[in-house]
Order: sequence, then structure tokens, then C-alpha cells
Amino acid sequence: MEIGIDQISFFTPNLYLDLTELAEKRGVDPNKYLVGIGQEKQSIVPPTQDSVSMAANAASILLEQKSTEFLNSIDEILFASESGIDNSKSGAVYLQKLLNLKKNMRAIEIKQACYGGTFALMTAFDYVKLHPNKRILVVASDIARYGLKSAGEVTQGAGAVAMLVSTQPRLASYNWDSVFQSEDLMDFWRPLDQSEALVFGKMSQEIYEKFFYEIWQTYSQKNLKKVSDFAAFVFHLPFTKMGKKALDQINDQIDESKKDQLEKNRLAGQIYNRKVGNLYTGSLYLSLISLLKNNILKNNDRIAMFSYGSGAEGELYSLSLAADYRQAILGDPAQMIASRRKVSVDEYEGLFRAFPEDSEDHELTNSYDSSHFQLKRIKDHQRIYGDNF
Repeated sequence: MEIGIDQISFFTPNLYLDLTELAEKRGVDPNKYLVGIGQEKQSIVPPTQDSVSMAANAASILLEQKSTEFLNSIDEILFASESGIDNSKSGAVYLQKLLNLKKNMRAIEIKQACYGGTFALMTAFDYVKLHPNKRILVVASDIARYGLKSAGEVTQGAGAVAMLVSTQPRLASYNWDSVFQSEDLMDFWRPLDQSEALVFGKMSQEIYEKFFYEIWQTYSQKNLKKVSDFAAFVFHLPFTKMGKKALDQINDQIDESKKDQLEKNRLAGQIYNRKVGNLYTGSLYLSLISLLKNNILKNNDRIAMFSYGSGAEGELYSLSLAADYRQAILGDPAQMIASRRKVSVDEYEGLFRAFPEDSEDHELTNSYDSSHFQLKRIKDHQRIYGDNF
């Protein structure tokens, strides 16, 4: 019985910042951003979007035009985010209501830095294995936020990836080959009283690379796999240069005949991330979408997936592509990214400072957010969402 990702979709807010302009404003050589870390643009979040509204926008692309029978087969919503809107209440229950899904389901929020989306996916695979007639909705949604003029400012971004997990998947099957690793490390964290993350950038990069190298060695031994057994390696990408740094560590294990293919696919898998920025929990899965939309792969091609979450958690597993996998990517990610409106650095700074806090009442309206679901107001410490159509 094959179990895996049946369909997948992506959403990002309709504003972006050009990192060349940010570099010039900050007095930095633009190549430090464009070449040094491999980023061109980053999505900017208007006050009317947060992790819940972005998740609803991504998931609605998956669920529109689905039959009542199909929708009723969804038994769980697993909402992965490190940009949660409440310290207690799950963001998934907001999605349940916004998406008009049945009451008889679990609606759970999962947090473990950028790794949360992968754990949600693994939990979904396990559930469907025991309940083969059911589906799980997995949504990874985040706002990467570090602070104006901070070292991490250039690695911000925002967006959500939604996935349906089922038997007979139309995108890719899970190969039940995961290897994972955990270690208590302080490379990145976000205290409860702060909306911006704290990060030791160099340390975090080194741990990411260390985790990939160590997990790959364990994975290859446990599963009797070589680098040449994979059509592509897909990475969690806080910035796109990270994927190259990780893969370069096992360059001596790559057959010469395979190097061009792996490099071509690595570059295809970073096209969207380079223009959107860091999605935290959704980053790995945006990279998967980017690979599948920007290169041609074959039925049963095996894709290695490396997930990393600071603090720290890592996992390596593989997916095997279905025959018509491109048909399972719903919506048009390239068009969504291309149609965003550019904001100036001054506009970006104003929007950053306008980030809404639940401690004050707000009416959140604007003329530039045309997304389906929006955060409309905050009243009495409650977030109130609306359908814009």
C-alpha cells in the first residue's frame, strides 16, 4: 500500500522586498546577499496576514472543488508553525472553521522550529497507514522575522505550504526510510516575550551542515543507499546557499556521471526560495515544489529530503515520484511569486513596525491585500478572520 503526499499547494503574501535595494540602503555590497547567501527577494507580510490566514489561503487551493465525501475523509489538520498566534490554542482549529471542515476531526498545532512540518507529515503517514480510507491535511505556515538591521534581516520571508496525505498519492510516495537526530543546542530560539527570533548565525549554519553529514552517513548505512540512487537532494533553505554547503560535504561520494544531474536539480529546487525567503516549517516543501515545477523528473525517481530545525532536530527521508506528479501541484506558484508588488525599503520598515500585537485592538484593512483569507481585526485579545470573497 503506497502512502504519501497526494497534492500540494503554496501561498505567499503579495508584497516583496528587493534585496539589492535593501543592501544599498544598509550600505552593503549587494553580492553579499545575491551571491554570498543566494537570495534575491523576500516576501513581506502586510498586517492582514499571519500564520493562520496564510495557512488557510494555501489550504483553500487544495480543497476548492473537492466533493463533500472527499472533505469528510479528512480526519486531522496538523498545523506546523513556529509563528503561532497563541501560547495555548491551536492554529489548526481556526483552519477547521475557515475551511468549513467537519467537527469530528483532530485539529492540532505542532512546534519544533523549522522541523515541525516534517514531523507533521510523518505523523500523517503513520495515521493513514492505520486508517487507509482517511486523509490528513498538513499545513506548514510561518513568518521568518529577525528585526530591522539585524544580522538575520536578509533571511526573512513568509508563506505557507499545504499538503494532503493519503493512500495512492498523486505526487509522491513515502519510502519509510527516515533517519533522525536530536540535540539540545542554542543556535536559534524565540523567547516567549519577543516577536523576533534570536540566532547565532554561524553556529546555526555549522550545526545544519553537521546534522546533514551525520544523518546522511547513518541513512546510507541503514538503508543501503548511495548518493547515485537519488535523482535529487532537497533541502530546508533558510537561504539557498545552505543546500550547496550541505551537499558539498558528500561531493566525494557522488559519481561523476551523476554530478551534473544533482547540481541541475539542486538549482531547480531553490528557484522559488531564492525569491520568497525563509518559510521556516514550509521551506523544505517549497523547495520540493520548486524542483518539481522547474525541472523534468521521471516516474519513481527517488528524492532525498533533508529537514532541519534549530535547537536542534534533523531528519532525512525519501519520496518516490508518481507518474503525473506535476498535476498534483495545485495553483500556480510561479505566477503568485511573479505577481507580487514590490515595496520600497521605507515601506518594508513601516510594515515591519506595524506588525499587530494582540495586546491592543486593531481594525486591519488595506488596499493592497487581495488574498482570499485575511486577518480582519483584533478585539479583546482575539484574532478575527474573514473571507475576502
